[in-house]
Amino acid sequence: MKVPKDQFGPEYVIRVYDKLSGMEGFLVVDNTKRGPGKGGFRMTPNVNEEEVFRLARVMTWKNALADIPFGGAKGGIVWNDGNNEKKKAFVQAYARAIKPFLGNKYISAPDVNVGEEEIGWFIEAVEDKDFATGKPASMGGIPHEIGSTGYGVAKSTEFAAKTMGLDIKEARVAIHGFGNVGVFAYKFLKEAGAKIIALANSKVAVYNENGLDETILDEIIKKQERLEEYPEEFRVSMEDFWGLETDILIPASVTDVINETNKDKIKTKLIVEGANIPMQESIERELFERGIMIVPDMVANSGGVISSYAEIKGLSDDKMFQLVEEKIKKSTMQVMERVLKEKKNPRDISLKIAKENLEKG
Repeated sequence: MKVPKDQFGPEYVIRVYDKLSGMEGFLVVDNTKRGPGKGGFRMTPNVNEEEVFRLARVMTWKNALADIPFGGAKGGIVWNDGNNEKKKAFVQAYARAIKPFLGNKYISAPDVNVGEEEIGWFIEAVEDKDFATGKPASMGGIPHEIGSTGYGVAKSTEFAAKTMGLDIKEARVAIHGFGNVGVFAYKFLKEAGAKIIALANSKVAVYNENGLDETILDEIIKKQERLEEYPEEFRVSMEDFWGLETDILIPASVTDVINETNKDKIKTKLIVEGANIPMQESIERELFERGIMIVPDMVANSGGVISSYAEIKGLSDDKMFQLVEEKIKKSTMQVMERVLKEKKNPRDISLKIAKENLEKG
């Protein structure tokens, strides 16, 4: 599929290749009207130009909706796994290849399979710590590993549930994704009193109608183990996971995780998009027409980019979390109230607000 063009962008669609390491990557700078394009780069086996463009466009809307002075951009490296030495070579080859765009057109950040360590390598290669956020604290950063995106997802979930008259303390929640976003969404929603009845990663899903065992999960998280360590007697198939009856479903893993194979199984009241583009817009519309409320990615998971803005402003971790909550609350309530009043698709409402902000500059 060719990357579409419209009045908003994209400004640059870049493919890079390094013959020495074999690194192949992409960068899409979608729109810089409000400031340099902001968005992380991911390392996955199937990342491609179309996916990176879709993610960059989400960042354009996300930053405009959060009303912060960034445009939208995104990067990606084709990564089929390997040791740290190979990964570092790929990250640094990518960083050097896109260096001409860094600063005024693109500021990088973590994403799937990219965390504090990888951002440190990136900065080392380009020799300028202002070219990325989510960097190690030793470089003056606010690492995404402290949970800004997951915190924002949890807060957006709380605010959206409240507008629907859904008590978060009685809500049954399922989360797909047990990486940085899913883990912190779990932790903060647990603190809010929600009952987490199901969790899944790319390999396994676990379920307990009475709520998953917090002690076991906290130990798994503390030891940085995988969800596979949860007792096997609570395993369910991935097909069954998507068919669970819940109050809130949070896709917090990868692109298009809700798709034609599982969309008809979903039985929930509220979907909060913790991941970027976890489903096609056509599926979003179909689910909304079935009576399922949806908080789009550009609203729910903007905690990461708000954290990036806090990092650039030199805010402390506490002030960062405060800023994330303030901005997430404003955008979630603004979108939800208009959706409930106008009975229009949440993405359409979100886009309308984001475009209004983008036009204002």
